Amino acid sequence: MRTLLTLAGTFLPCLGSVIPQIPIGTSSLSATNANISVELFNDLEELSRLVDISYCVGLTGVGIQKPFQCASRCSDFENFELVTTWNTGQLMSDSCGYIALSHPPSAPRIILAFRGTYSVANTIIDLSTVPQEYVPYPGDEDGSVETATKLSKRDIDPLKAECTDCTVHMGFMRSWQHTRPSVLPQVEQLKQMYPDYQLTLVGHSLGGAVAALASLEFQGRGWNPQVTTFGEPRVGNQGLTEYFDKTFVRDRDLNGRYRRVTHVDDPVPLLPLTEWGYTPHAGEVYISKPDLSPEVPDVHYCKGDTDPDCIAGAEVDGKTLTMPAIDQEADLESFKDWWNESKDALSVPARWRIWQLFFAHRDYFWRLGLCIPGGDPKDWYRKYPHDDVGESPEL
Repeated sequence: MRTLLTLAGTFLPCLGSVIPQIPIGTSSLSATNANISVELFNDLEELSRLVDISYCVGLTGVGIQKPFQCASRCSDFENFELVTTWNTGQLMSDSCGYIALSHPPSAPRIILAFRGTYSVANTIIDLSTVPQEYVPYPGDEDGSVETATKLSKRDIDPLKAECTDCTVHMGFMRSWQHTRPSVLPQVEQLKQMYPDYQLTLVGHSLGGAVAALASLEFQGRGWNPQVTTFGEPRVGNQGLTEYFDKTFVRDRDLNGRYRRVTHVDDPVPLLPLTEWGYTPHAGEVYISKPDLSPEVPDVHYCKGDTDPDCIAGAEVDGKTLTMPAIDQEADLESFKDWWNESKDALSVPARWRIWQLFFAHRDYFWRLGLCIPGGDPKDWYRKYPHDDVGESPEL
């Protein structure tokens, strides 16, 4: 696998001009997959910009400054106040992000934005083969967690404290454990200062996994977070999936408190592998359009944990094709004939489309991950959606 990732990073960006991009999810959407509302579309689009800003954290000489300034999209949010940033280090299991306040007339929120990592594939592969037991309230065995951030059993909602046969991705859990001392005291204080502000978590890639684990603890504390992740990998086994589904109520409206946004060509929501014992949880919102920019009809609600009409369908779609033997130049025409006949059905297993880490894994309403004015240059000509309910977004 490591060899595959190395080759992908070296050669696959060059192959994009030779081999056509083939969408991962080829299932047609059924009638059970309703389109989201314009309101929710606008909400998700705004949150994608907020998580894009998190990529300024950890960059030398850039960062985010008070009141809320950065080289990326901070100017889009006039009523925001930066509280703090965190950066626990450069290891794969470390974490970056920021905490900000959204003041009226913007929606009053306490926002935690968890940055992704450019080495998410390596993180998944290196640290997922040894899952660890998941405990809803973290301990302090190694002394790395401050006493002020400990969560005792009496603080836990007893209805949600039991997680039977639950295991969690070791690297993701370690990343959250490294992050807790940096964010828990701040969030606890902000909750006291701004009791009417909605606690809002947003994360991309590895940051989505960390946000997921943070959300379980925050819910256990009775903080009722609203969570939105983009390209979130699978964080645990079936027991943990059931625990997620029990903890967060699923609604097809703006009150849905967990939105797990996936993209038709993104392999990360399919990792770590099912064969390794990992499963996705519910709350999926699926972008079915391969290219930027999606519009309201391209974004759909999904049912359950593994809706076959959403990203989970990519694990069963497609055919395995055998390339004919090519012998000297005489067979070139035979190869061209085979390619023209087969290219529409050609399917690389979705979870091995590592080259999409450079493209689709970053394409959530905008191309995420570059802390420069206006974000990725691909986005510079685009407009933001309208906020008027019932009006289609203009992109």
